[in-house]
Amino acid sequence: MTAESLALYAGAVLSLLFGYFPGLKGWFEGVGTEYKRLIMAGLLLAVSGAIFGLSCWKVVDPLVTCDQVGLVGLVKVFVLALIANQAMFTLTKG
Repeated sequence: MTAESLALYAGAVLSLLFGYFPGLKGWFEGVGTEYKRLIMAGLLLAVSGAIFGLSCWKVVDPLVTCDQVGLVGLVKVFVLALIANQAMFTLTKG
C-alpha cells in the first residue's frame, strides 16, 4: 500500500463515517459548514502526520521518506486525502 492510496482511503472513510455512522452523523449535522471543513482537514492532517511518523519510526514499512522530499510528498498525500474526502461527501450527501 502506498501513502497516496492510504490517504485516499482515509479521506473516503472519514467522509462515510461522518455521513452515516449514527453517533457521528447526528453530531456532525449540528456543526456549522465552516467548522465541518476544519474538522475534516484537521483529521486528515492527523492521518497524514501519522503516516509520516509511523514511517519515520519504522513502525510500518516506510510509506514516505523522512527527509524534505518525504515532507513534500506528505503535502501531496494530504491534498489527495482532502480531495477524496470532499468528493465522497459530495457523492453521498443526501
